[in-house]
Amino acid sequence: MGNLEKNWRDLIKPKSLDLDKESLTSGYGKFIAKPLERGYGLTLGNSLRRVLLSSLQGAAVTAIKMDGVLHEFTAVPDVTEDVAEIILNLKEVRFKLHSEESTVTIDKVGPCEVKASDIITSDNVEVLNPDQHIATIGKGGKVKAEIRVKRGRGYVAAESNKTDDMGVGWIAIDSFFSPIRRVNYTVTQSRVGQRTDYDKLTLELWSDGSVKPEDAVGLASKILKDQLSIFLNFEEEEEPTAMEEVKGQPQFNPNLYRSVEELELSVRSANCLQNANIKYIYELVQKTEAEMLKTKNFGRKSLNEIKDILSEMGLSLGMKLDGFVTPSQPPKPADSDVDESKIMSDREAGDDFEDDTDDIED
Repeated sequence: MGNLEKNWRDLIKPKSLDLDKESLTSGYGKFIAKPLERGYGLTLGNSLRRVLLSSLQGAAVTAIKMDGVLHEFTAVPDVTEDVAEIILNLKEVRFKLHSEESTVTIDKVGPCEVKASDIITSDNVEVLNPDQHIATIGKGGKVKAEIRVKRGRGYVAAESNKTDDMGVGWIAIDSFFSPIRRVNYTVTQSRVGQRTDYDKLTLELWSDGSVKPEDAVGLASKILKDQLSIFLNFEEEEEPTAMEEVKGQPQFNPNLYRSVEELELSVRSANCLQNANIKYIYELVQKTEAEMLKTKNFGRKSLNEIKDILSEMGLSLGMKLDGFVTPSQPPKPADSDVDESKIMSDREAGDDFEDDTDDIED
């Protein structure tokens, strides 16, 4: 494939998708993905939001039949709400359906308040918001109804919910099936080494409780992946790992051959590596933390900085590179993104050269 794979393999990827456990509930989840390439926070955030709101399946009321009612513009004797209001209240009842379709019922005599908890269900139907108000029945009043609940996706108009088996008295209603009620995302800056122009995506979602927030994000991601797969016009080669063996030779992370100048380290850390005569990443990763801390002027801050950057590449300190062949002519380092004028101004201002001897272990 030549250099084609560099289009995606050279892009930075988030370490993980962090879920805020403290605020997590059955109906709310907050997710943080970082670092992302610049602009990817907006791209992924907007795409996930649209799919979450429109494409996940849920359950909703599709039709209702009430005793003594022929159409929705009817008043029910001794009931405060008319049929139109009762239907609006029923549309707010959220269900978890373990089958494709089910019929539930209400049979109440006044005086009383009818809530979602009064809906008589079968084993394959759960009412998720039992306190939802449906109607208020006065003395002598009665509400007896059959309610159809179906699984679906997005918004469906009442006309589309009509079926051939609906007889006299059935009223088809429009339905909003999505289990996701609201999605919000924000994009802020994320730091990797000295670079602060990466994206951090924070995604919040509110659901009706029929799907776990973490499952909702997973399903939305799967939908996006499947929809985008049609645009691939080539076979993707499997990315080599350090554990693979091809033709009897171990394959190593290609980042090992890169210059340490490409790591975009702070001036202090870069100078420490230069003083230690460490020029390439394969030389760096074979050093242990203890060995690095023995380097002059190399402290914990520099150590943590290097560990974080290596982690982004799938590398770490203290690696054993058995079978690794040192190239006779290592590849030339790519042009460094470090602004030389900035380094000079930093040196003149004393930036990055402040005394942090407290961080250096003897």
